[in-house]
Amino acid sequence: MSLWPRDPREVPAQTARVARAVVPGGSFCLRLRDTLGVVFRDEAFADLFVVRGRPAEAPGRLALVSVLQFVEGLTDRQAADAVRLRLDWKYLLGLELEDQGFDASVLCEFRARLAASGAAEALLFDAVLSRLAEADLVARGGRQRTDSTMVLAQIRSLHRLELVGETLRAALEAVAACAPGWLRQVAPPAWFTRYGPRVQAYRLPKSASERMAPAEQVGRDGVELFERCRQGDAPLFLRDLPALQALRAIWVQQFYRDESALVWRDRETHGRPPGARAIISPYDLDARFSVKRGVGWDGYKVQISESCDSELPHLITYVGTVPATEPDIASTSRVHQRLAERGLTPAEHLVDAAYVAADQILAARQDHGVDLVGPLTVGHSWQKKHSSGFALSSFAVDWDRQIVTCPQGPEQREPVLPGDVTAQIAGPAKRPVGCNPLRHQYV
Repeated sequence: MSLWPRDPREVPAQTARVARAVVPGGSFCLRLRDTLGVVFRDEAFADLFVVRGRPAEAPGRLALVSVLQFVEGLTDRQAADAVRLRLDWKYLLGLELEDQGFDASVLCEFRARLAASGAAEALLFDAVLSRLAEADLVARGGRQRTDSTMVLAQIRSLHRLELVGETLRAALEAVAACAPGWLRQVAPPAWFTRYGPRVQAYRLPKSASERMAPAEQVGRDGVELFERCRQGDAPLFLRDLPALQALRAIWVQQFYRDESALVWRDRETHGRPPGARAIISPYDLDARFSVKRGVGWDGYKVQISESCDSELPHLITYVGTVPATEPDIASTSRVHQRLAERGLTPAEHLVDAAYVAADQILAARQDHGVDLVGPLTVGHSWQKKHSSGFALSSFAVDWDRQIVTCPQGPEQREPVLPGDVTAQIAGPAKRPVGCNPLRHQYV
């Protein structure tokens, strides 16, 4: 399909007259059109289409329909019906009253093109922010706040034994769909009964020792399937199956292969991957398990920034999906950089303690002119938790005189150079000058 850009769509006179008569007080769609005008222009989506072929439905219109579809929680068919039947949508889209819209499948095709391009953020989110900035609804130099929330992956939480069993079953299903005749020739008959049912139908042994035998059996079967798919008589395309690549990655994390046998990994002997790298599902290799404030989840974490000026509407200015195990403080500089690229750098950035450290406060002020406001974390050192050594609270600090008093020594002056903002914000160094690091344990 090719793109034939259309001129910006003015609201037809008849559509505007009927809409004003039917909804005299206005509605969300009417106010959105009156305030922002044409949000998405066709020319911005030119890279999604080829230069030849039959003309595609206007991508700027499809983008706006996709946004409305998400806002109202509609299916593709319901969204297509709304374009054809709803007066407020016709007003927002600039359509004639007689316009019959488009087939629902067009929305699915458009989203596929948008996802494949990898430019959805620039084409949709940045475009909306640009129109909001032009309408003076969001501005540089105001106040913004940032926080994170969990995003649940569409996967089932699996025990380790369930994970390897479902991974092998998924790999067999993928091979059976691509090369059923070849699989019937090479697969042992026991595989079809052993890995036919889904993993939730399994009855796992209760004790760890009893689980060892089925784990090793699954491990051997997985290695055999992987090696058979790489032999000369196997179809070449099997080597690139995503399900087989997932099997290989999960087997490396869950099994250890020495000279004699395949061994089920344990944390003490062979080691297991850290949480940031541990795959938890064969269907989503990027999802991770994480815990925050005692709540655990499988999936991702999303960072969201919002303008919070009292005289302006509160609008989202940044959205970033990150691994579930990434600490919030790793996003602080990334948020500032992205807001600076959009011309929406705040003067004051409100965050919680998870985003704040002395170096982040300095970097925000020096690089972007942002005052990072949030509480500093104190009292999390191992010395305080175990009541051994000296915690930060053990030192007496006189900020006016710039004097630090050691718990077992005299007053020690920590020199602060003129303009040394780091020392003024972060306070004293980790150990006072003059203390013997071999004698005492410090934060």
